[in-house]
Amino acid sequence: MAAVVTGCSDGQKAEQLRPDEIGKLVIYSTTDTEVFRPVIVDFNKLHPQISITYVERDSAPLYDLVLSEHRNGNVKSDIVFSAAMDMQVKLVNDGLAARHQSSNAGDLPDWAQWRHEAFGLTFEPVVMLYNPDVLQGRPVPQSRNELTQMLTADPDFWQGRVGTYDISQSSVGYLLATQDARQSSEFGALGKAMGSRAVRTYAKTSELIADIEQGRIALGYNVLGSYAKRRIAAGGNLKIIYPQDYTLAIVRTAIIPKRAPNPRSAHAFLEYLLSLRGQNTLAQNSFLSASRSGASGAYGRIGLTGAAVGPLRPIPLGPGLMTYLDHQKQERFIANWQAMIGSDTRLPLAQ
Repeated sequence: MAAVVTGCSDGQKAEQLRPDEIGKLVIYSTTDTEVFRPVIVDFNKLHPQISITYVERDSAPLYDLVLSEHRNGNVKSDIVFSAAMDMQVKLVNDGLAARHQSSNAGDLPDWAQWRHEAFGLTFEPVVMLYNPDVLQGRPVPQSRNELTQMLTADPDFWQGRVGTYDISQSSVGYLLATQDARQSSEFGALGKAMGSRAVRTYAKTSELIADIEQGRIALGYNVLGSYAKRRIAAGGNLKIIYPQDYTLAIVRTAIIPKRAPNPRSAHAFLEYLLSLRGQNTLAQNSFLSASRSGASGAYGRIGLTGAAVGPLRPIPLGPGLMTYLDHQKQERFIANWQAMIGSDTRLPLAQ
């Protein structure tokens, strides 16, 4: 059995877990159930006595649910696992997370953990994704600047054929847009170019990828690469572009609620996710590239960084992520983005 710290302060010894002390585990997550299933199956091989309940929600409703349960003194989750890094950091900042310390946790990169309470378990590049049949031999953009130029130079082809997240509905989309605004001086130019071509906006990654694969649009911008890789592995006719100017990477982040009803199970599961076995399962079976550099295979971080990828810029966990969660800043940013892309004008999708 893995030795883990169950919310102890610094200096206390890790406590040995016993099978008869572990029975249930409730996971709240934004990750698609089918994507995460291999992780649960492998963990149950190690701990067959643990009964796992997996609750899937979108990022914002998940955050609201966790916050509401804490306020009402009725916490039901043992692990909260979300791609909305900023919301996870806010939960930690508000004192709602338990500490977890171990040698495996110490092996995470500095940008993938915060205060021994938030842990970035994946390393997922944010990519451009296209359908080669729709592009039909046209040049493929390798950077944001090239995409801007192509949208401007060939308006007839690109009209209604580019898609991205609707940042007013997608928490991850909002996070990525704010990071783009901080990283690149070309954010405004690209937004205006997409708006001039009647960009399609989506609340869910799966819907965006489906429209690209079915040829309704040609290219998606700021797509989570893990979902794209999984669809390609299943036979989807899709191609990934890692932007050569820079490639953002999100880290799906886990926290243990401070009042988790099954803390031993929670710490055992988090320790599994932090271990090389758990990281390899995330990378090889769930197509969620691992955050630890020791993970193996094409979807381990070493395999990824050895590929033709632009400068990788992982979004670091920390208080800076909360800047754009301020209500007034959020409203202003979304309003400016909607004005920039002209979100009120849309053509029918190509059939």
